[in-house]
Amino acid sequence: MDEVSPPLIKPSASDAATRSLVEDIKHLAGDGRTLLEAEFAYQKSRAAVAGAGAKGIAGWASLAIALVFFALMALVMGVLLGLAEMIGVWAATAVTVLAVLAVAGLCGFAARRRWKRMSGALADDSRTEDSP
Repeated sequence: MDEVSPPLIKPSASDAATRSLVEDIKHLAGDGRTLLEAEFAYQKSRAAVAGAGAKGIAGWASLAIALVFFALMALVMGVLLGLAEMIGVWAATAVTVLAVLAVAGLCGFAARRRWKRMSGALADDSRTEDSP
C-alpha cells in the first residue's frame, strides 16, 4: 500500500555525467529570473486594478460628501425658514448662524483634543525610543 510518488525528473545516468554544477547554477539563475519577472508582472497588474478601484472609490466618496453637504445646507435653510415664521427673519438668521457656529466650535474642540492626544502619544513613543 505504500505508493512512492515518481520523481519530478527522471534520473538518468548519462544526464548526470554530462551536466555540471555551473550549468545547474545557470539554469537555477534563469529560473529565478523568470520567477521574478512573473512576480513583477503580477504585482504590476494588481497595482493597476487597485488604482482603477481607487478612482471609482474616490469618485463615489466625493459624490457622497457633496450630497451630505447639500443635505446639511437644506437642513439649515429649513431651520431658518421655520424660525423666521416664529421669531422674525433677522432673529432666525442670528439663531441659525450661532447654532451652526456652536456645532462647528464643538467639532473643532473635538478635533483639537484628538490632535493633542495623538501628538502626545507620538511624543511619548519618540522619547521612549531615544532613552536607553
